[in-house]
Amino acid sequence: MSLASYAVKYNPIDMVESIFNDRSFELERRGINEVAVEVQGKWNNLLLFFAWEENIKCLHISCILDIENVSDSNSKVFELLALVNEDLWLGHFSYWKEQNLPVFKHSMLLDNNEDISPEKLSQIINIAIKECERMHPIFKAVLTKGVEPEQALYPITFATIGQA
Repeated sequence: MSLASYAVKYNPIDMVESIFNDRSFELERRGINEVAVEVQGKWNNLLLFFAWEENIKCLHISCILDIENVSDSNSKVFELLALVNEDLWLGHFSYWKEQNLPVFKHSMLLDNNEDISPEKLSQIINIAIKECERMHPIFKAVLTKGVEPEQALYPITFATIGQA
């Protein structure tokens, strides 16, 4: 048997688990390659889900916003997604149709010999949470109040001039 067969396989889910344990968050390890963490957000709880696909060396991160769509039509949701995603540098918002919930997603491909650092992973987690916090009131206005997407986005699109 070769030495390679004894090598421990890299799994970034272990690092995710460590990061959230260090922050004293409760998490649920759903399998060797999956973990879910609920974090208290500014507006409500966010569910972060991490999955590792070893075959393609890809770590997937999802952050679910707990805002159920009460509208009969999804056209406003998809219009909002198109407008919101235009300005994102990292990740994208999607819509989990089975649960009627918006979700932020990001995937990271790693080279064969590359490991992600805890600092980089923490940075990506913080960006996902920050984007969900920033967009929560906008999704809520569209999904629960029927506000038009462009109108809901107005508060974050105008620039303030001067100093208070």
